[in-house]
Amino acid sequence: MNNNSRIKIGKPFRLNFLVYIAALAIIVCLGLSIQSFTNSEKNKEVDVENCIYSVKSVKTPQKLEFAGERVPLDNFDIRESLDKELLINTYWHSQTILFIKKANRYFPLIEQVLRANNIPDDFKYLAVAESGLSNVVSPKKAVGFWQLLEGTAKDYGLEVTNEVDERYHLAKSTEAACKFFKESYEVYDSWTLTAASFNAGRRGIDRQIVRQKQNDYYDLLLFEETARYIYRILALKLVMSNPEEYGFYLDKNDFYSTIPYYEVKVDSTITNIAEFALSHSTNYKIVKILNPWLRENSVSNKYNKTYIIKIPQMGIRSYSKVLKSDIND
Repeated sequence: MNNNSRIKIGKPFRLNFLVYIAALAIIVCLGLSIQSFTNSEKNKEVDVENCIYSVKSVKTPQKLEFAGERVPLDNFDIRESLDKELLINTYWHSQTILFIKKANRYFPLIEQVLRANNIPDDFKYLAVAESGLSNVVSPKKAVGFWQLLEGTAKDYGLEVTNEVDERYHLAKSTEAACKFFKESYEVYDSWTLTAASFNAGRRGIDRQIVRQKQNDYYDLLLFEETARYIYRILALKLVMSNPEEYGFYLDKNDFYSTIPYYEVKVDSTITNIAEFALSHSTNYKIVKILNPWLRENSVSNKYNKTYIIKIPQMGIRSYSKVLKSDIND
C-alpha cells in the first residue's frame, strides 16, 4: 500500500479525541477526590472513637443545691453560667487537680470548724474559690485562705501585727469567716446570698437588692466577680466531690497528707524562732510551714498571750511516714 492510500485523521477528530481524554481524566480525578474525602471522614469518625485524648462538653446536672438551697437550673441564664464554670474548672487541669490534692490536707479542719459553728458544709468550697487553699495575698491586701482584709479580721477578733497575723491561721481565720456567715444569714435568710456577700460585701449586695427590687441571688445582675462566684463554687463542689466523673483520676498516694504534729503552749517572748525550732528538734522552715501566722523570727508577746505552736512529730518530714500516718488516721 502506498502512502497515498493511508487514511488521514483530520484536525476535528484529533481535537474531539483530546477533549474526550481530558474529560475522562477530570472524571477520574473527581472520583478519587470524592473517595478520598469519604475515607477521610470515615477516618475522622474512627479517630474520635479511638483517640487517646478528646475534648468534650461537660454535662450539666439536672438538679443541684447549694447549702440545701435549690439552684434554678431550668433558667437558661443559670444553666449557662454554671456550664461556663464547669468547663473552666474541668479543663484547667493543673489547677483543679491541685485543689483536689490539697483538699485532703485542709478540708478536715475547715469542715470541723464549719460544723462546730452550724455553717453548711458547702461553705468549704468558698475557701477554694477565694484562695485555692493557699495563703495568698491579693492586690487589695486580702490575706490567707479566706482572703480577709486587715480591718475585717480585727473586727472578728483576729490579731494582725508584723509578728503575728492570724489571717494565716487556718482554724482561727475559719472561725472569723463563720462569724461573718452567721451575721449575713441573719440579714438575708439565704445561704446563697450569704456566700455572695462574702465576696461583694453586705453593702454591695444590699445596694443591688434595693436598686433591682430583687432579693434572690439568681435574679440579681451583679458585678462579674460576684456574678460568677456562686457558679464557680458550685462547679468546684461538683468536680471535687466526684472527680472521676469529670476525668480526674487520683490514687490514694496522690493526695497531700495531713502532717502529724504536737502542740506547744507559749505565753512568753520568743526571741528567736530558729533557735526555738532547733530546741524542739526541727527547723525554722518546718515551724513556719505548720504555723504560717508567725510572720517574723520573733514574738515579742508584750501582753503574755498564750500562743499554741504546732511542732512536727519526730521524723515526720519523711514523706513515707507522713503518708503512713495519714492512711492510719
